[in-house]
Amino acid sequence: MMPHLYAFVVAGIGVLAFKMMQLPLPWLLGPIFACLIAAMAGVPMRGIKLVNDAMRTILGVAVGATFTTTLLASMVGMWPTLLMIPVMTSCIGVVGVLYFQRLWGFNFATSYYSSMPGGLQDMLVFGEEAGGDVRALSLIHATRVMVIVVVLPFLLKWVWDADLSNPPGAPAASIAPAELALMVFCGLAGWQMAKRAGMFGATILGPLLLAAAFAMAGILNHRPPVEAIWAAQFFIGMSVGSKYAGVTMAEVRTDVTAGLGFCVILLVLTIIFVEVIHVAGLAPPMETILAFAPGGQAELTVLALIVGADMAFVVAHHVLRIFVVILGAPLFVRLFDTNTGEGK
Repeated sequence: MMPHLYAFVVAGIGVLAFKMMQLPLPWLLGPIFACLIAAMAGVPMRGIKLVNDAMRTILGVAVGATFTTTLLASMVGMWPTLLMIPVMTSCIGVVGVLYFQRLWGFNFATSYYSSMPGGLQDMLVFGEEAGGDVRALSLIHATRVMVIVVVLPFLLKWVWDADLSNPPGAPAASIAPAELALMVFCGLAGWQMAKRAGMFGATILGPLLLAAAFAMAGILNHRPPVEAIWAAQFFIGMSVGSKYAGVTMAEVRTDVTAGLGFCVILLVLTIIFVEVIHVAGLAPPMETILAFAPGGQAELTVLALIVGADMAFVVAHHVLRIFVVILGAPLFVRLFDTNTGEGK
């Protein structure tokens, strides 16, 4: 249990430090930076998977609670930008494989699954089965999520003057106990039902769907309280930073540095697609960058909640991206291997 305790204490110090320095998103960025620094210093840390999964259900309920029938109907009009998600994912894959293979010398499986902007656990499983380097995959994806989540808040503030101090919910004391209990039910029941159904992203999508059903029926009228969303940010940030525990200088020079370089490529591709969509007048730029940024679904959901973005737009695009990656990645990698004989 000691690594869990270390992670919790270090993350708490990060929150306090960010609050004292009045830096943005202390409950999310504070734990990320503190755990990253501690990991680089050799502190043994590890997140608590069950707690991390439970925290993600809070975000699912928070998004689901914002749904209305009007909001749901508006999703039909998103098809022009939704069609661009597979295009962007394909571009990321092609550029990423060339980058990791030619510049860093990774084998095809490691290069391919390092490039795919999908869920960390899914990419590790697929990559290991294909003969990839699991440790390299883990560090590259952790770096992708960390950089995107750290850079975006400052970009949102700098370009659109987004208010990052907005409370993401009402205080728990202002919400009826019966509604709080309903939120807990949506989180736990939605998670378990989605998990048994084999749904990808079950910790977020299951609670989201169940909460959305109650919200559209007029039964659920609030998001989870601000204290719960702060807790979710805290444990998600702790989990991201703790993934660097045990990293060696050799891994920093290769895997982490390769991941940082790929993040620059991802940010450039994201800006290109956002600019195209903006010039075409298809969607507002702030919502578009939150929807197309290839970071973690949970982390970007937090940002969207805080800045008051169109949750339906952001979530729909991230769900489609994960769907395309999880279903398409194994098919494309087999097709590539069949045609070229590369990749093992």
